[in-house]
Amino acid sequence: QRRVYRTTTHVPQELGQIMDSETFEKSRLYQLDKSTFSFWSGLYSEIEGTIILLFGGIPFLWNLSAQISGHAGFGPEYEIVQSLVFLLLATLFSAVTGLPWSLYNTFVIEEKHGFNQQTLGFFFKDAFKKFIVTQCILLPVTSLLLYIIKIGGDYFFIYAWLFTLVVSLVLVTIYADYIAPLFDKFIPLPEGELKQQIEIMAKSIDFPLTKVYVVEGSKRSSHSNAYFYGFFKNKRIVLFDTLLEDYSALNKEPAEGEDGENEETKSKTKNKKQGCKNKEVLAVLGHELGHWKLGHTVKNIIISQMNSFLCFFLFAVLIGRKELFAAFGFYDTQPTLIGLMIIFQFIFSPYNEVLSFCLTVLSRRFEFQADAFAKELGKAKDLYSALIKLNKDNLGFPVSDWLFSMWHYSHPPLLERLQALKDAKQD
Repeated sequence: QRRVYRTTTHVPQELGQIMDSETFEKSRLYQLDKSTFSFWSGLYSEIEGTIILLFGGIPFLWNLSAQISGHAGFGPEYEIVQSLVFLLLATLFSAVTGLPWSLYNTFVIEEKHGFNQQTLGFFFKDAFKKFIVTQCILLPVTSLLLYIIKIGGDYFFIYAWLFTLVVSLVLVTIYADYIAPLFDKFIPLPEGELKQQIEIMAKSIDFPLTKVYVVEGSKRSSHSNAYFYGFFKNKRIVLFDTLLEDYSALNKEPAEGEDGENEETKSKTKNKKQGCKNKEVLAVLGHELGHWKLGHTVKNIIISQMNSFLCFFLFAVLIGRKELFAAFGFYDTQPTLIGLMIIFQFIFSPYNEVLSFCLTVLSRRFEFQADAFAKELGKAKDLYSALIKLNKDNLGFPVSDWLFSMWHYSHPPLLERLQALKDAKQD
């Protein structure tokens, strides 16, 4: 794929009508920089993980956790307390070692190509909040999971799976209402033509829409997105302001007396309008609602939970194997949390790669089906132009190596999606 980025320097003939040479070159250089970053960050991650394994980093951190919890008055019999200290130290280590990579990605690569909208202060405040919120969720959930495994008896894997199912459903339910607003500002989409048309389209396919929000994604990045969430009869749609041509802060000139930069964000004025027109936004939403109407969301949840149950069952089979613990430096103890880490992170790794590929193939199939659904709604022409605009706004490179695309792309390549829409567009 890197060879494709390096050598494809001219717009291919089939792309001549949808992408100009300037945008093509910008997207090529952006994806090349991202590819280089991905290679070096991935290589570092592999080297770091290998060093941790070879030099006994996991048992060292476990023993350090025992010392810390011991100083707090919790002896070896308090395994769950020690596990939580271990988890806190491990996530702290991961956050610290990952920070330089995140900084470089945000303030060098994304900044260089015009996507970053954050200041350094906003970045660190955001990272701190993410770490705290993660711990507030991760530590209680992990402690309850370990407790269930401890007292669950022979069928603990069933109870553990049911617990994780409930937790995932609760998090999906509360995320957009209580967690996401801690990081971004959500405002109701103002009354007007766009909101009215969204409500009409939702009603036409029996989508139980209750609210439509606009989130200030431009505080962080000029990348755009849209999604829906909620269970049963309480569905809500969220549109990034960067998706909406009429609402994106990146399309607005700074007000008189403002220097265009405040303490949190720095809006960069662009020469070209960013985002989609109302009809194109409706076409994008037609695609997203197609995922709901065709049952893709439910199917993904079912697949995820079937996989989760299988993993917990295999964990129950393997957790008693002392040689697994010994291989990772645990000769005298078999802590439950360490068993979860060894089995889920290392033993299941080959299986997870195969599963990931299968889900990627399924995802591409779902994307084509959702496009076809939008086409049936009469949105083919608008979705066609929206996909081109979004590709340009996000500097997606439309040429890909077939093997790289097959393995990594959860969405079909742009040309394949446009070809599927083309006949209906011409009609």
